[in-house]
Amino acid sequence: MWEIRADDLSDPMVRAFVDEHLDDMYAQTPPASVHALGVAALRMPQVRLFTAWREGALAGMGAYVRIGPLDAEVKAMRTSIAARGRGLGRVLLNHLIAGARAERIRTLWLETGSGPKFAAARGLYEAEGFVPCPPFGDYGEDPESVFYHRDI
Repeated sequence: MWEIRADDLSDPMVRAFVDEHLDDMYAQTPPASVHALGVAALRMPQVRLFTAWREGALAGMGAYVRIGPLDAEVKAMRTSIAARGRGLGRVLLNHLIAGARAERIRTLWLETGSGPKFAAARGLYEAEGFVPCPPFGDYGEDPESVFYHRDI
């Protein structure tokens, strides 16, 4: 069973996990197309960050950031290599949806990669009701990105 916690990034293990996530994004995506948030950005007051744990081990994280009175963007979705394929991504995403709904957010938006390494993420988002859309907010057209939204 996964334990999902609201997180403030005070744990060095969580900060290292965020840094690992950024390093991985820069390793597989051209720098101009990386939209992942680092520790400082994840500490902004409009961000809600959650981490997932099992038996004391950090297994994943997910966040959303308010981008308007009724809108938020899903950010920082990542599971550890050991947790992949075990349903944690779906658990985290559903936790984010429930949290956003509780804050009276009506639409969730997200950007993810278009390449093969992001296929599982795109499949998860589509299975959970996210539909492709044009770029939103400050995003522009980018062949490295795919955009989605979902009314909640």
